[in-house]
Amino acid sequence: MRGERLVIVGNGMAATRLVEMLVARRYDGHITVIGEEPVPAYNRILLSAVLEGTHRAEALTMRDPEWFASVGVDLRLGSRVLQVSRKESDAMLVDGTTIPWDRLVLATGAIPTLPPIRGLVQLDGQLHPKVHAFRSLADCNGLLTALDERPGQRAVVVGGGLLGLQVARALSVRGVATEIVEGSEHLLSAQLDERGASILKRGLKKLGTEVYAGARAVRLTDEGLRLDNGYTLETDLVILTAGGRPSTALARQAELYVRRGVVVDGHLASITDPRVHAIGDCAEYAGKVTGFVPPAWEQAVVLAEHLCGGDTVYDGSRSVARLRASDLEVAVLGDPERTDGEVVEVTNPIAGTHRKLVVRGGVIVAAALVGDLARVGLITQLYDRRTILGAHEPGELLSAERATAAESLALPDDAEVCACAGVSAGRIRGCRTLDEVRGSTRATTGCGGCTSVVEQLLFPVGSS
Repeated sequence: MRGERLVIVGNGMAATRLVEMLVARRYDGHITVIGEEPVPAYNRILLSAVLEGTHRAEALTMRDPEWFASVGVDLRLGSRVLQVSRKESDAMLVDGTTIPWDRLVLATGAIPTLPPIRGLVQLDGQLHPKVHAFRSLADCNGLLTALDERPGQRAVVVGGGLLGLQVARALSVRGVATEIVEGSEHLLSAQLDERGASILKRGLKKLGTEVYAGARAVRLTDEGLRLDNGYTLETDLVILTAGGRPSTALARQAELYVRRGVVVDGHLASITDPRVHAIGDCAEYAGKVTGFVPPAWEQAVVLAEHLCGGDTVYDGSRSVARLRASDLEVAVLGDPERTDGEVVEVTNPIAGTHRKLVVRGGVIVAAALVGDLARVGLITQLYDRRTILGAHEPGELLSAERATAAESLALPDDAEVCACAGVSAGRIRGCRTLDEVRGSTRATTGCGGCTSVVEQLLFPVGSS
């Protein structure tokens, strides 16, 4: 709609991607973005790299306030929306300011939930000094301060999911004696089987990190963190990475239909009110919430096209989860543990690799790769295109050892290199520098798992 007032609540990765797409498509309306944090939007996925010391916090910034101003977007940092009125079509901030809207986008993300561990919260309602959440830049800075105050500390990471592994690795690299507590029977239980998880556990052990799986933390005491098996882990720091839920308080207050997330249709519009949209971690489509960057960015692209008059419809995102770091390389496509099909699997504990494809009708319908992501681009391409494979091809895909740089360079132009931003090899080859890649395509700025392939495409070995 020409001249409509669009208000976006949230200034995270999904919201920033939406604004970028609207600007690129010359959206003819006035955009206001309301962000609760006082800092510009940043890449949350790489917070563990800041903790590790390989990235500066400033390098995580996606778009600075000057960029928003240059494209005519009203960015309000350090502002929190108190309530949304669908009747009055406005959003009220905590300071009493009201911002009118013709169309509203909720990109409020997810909020961490405290695990049921006694002693985490003090009588004054504050977290115990030993306890640190790890979701925001402020959380990361707080943990860095605690580490700097007293060297030689011990840490326990509660949660053996992707975030928990990233944090544990970062702490180990910094020389912190680190242990992981995971209530499920093994690491990454939602994505991997026991064989894949065992490879990860071996990689963590090389870093000096012990894993206690099948055990739950129940109480924080002066002695340490007590587990439900009666054992107590001595620790100076407890980092919470387990548990989170879609942030839906505003949607509920506005009487939008909410289950786990804000329930949306193919236009990412609330099924209660077509003027209100939701994207990212707070949105629920076809009974699913995502929690990963690639679906959030895909939703942002679809919504931008819809708001600019296009007829693109969202039909659900493929699930892609990645972790890429020394000794901890993981890529999961779809749901390999709960998808029916024939399983082709190769595990090499000595090399530290585990590869699993779920094939149905000759088509890869799910996959898990641990320890070697060199062929993830090709497998993702086959998965996305639903390519029908020959009888021996799945085994051949998994039997070869690490791919060479030449094999990466042989990727066709339409092969997807960056799953987060949906960037092809051809688009990478069309850029001259890594900064140009990041600025024009967003490749490498999501999970970071595509960085090595992008660098090989930009700077092939032997080129002048």
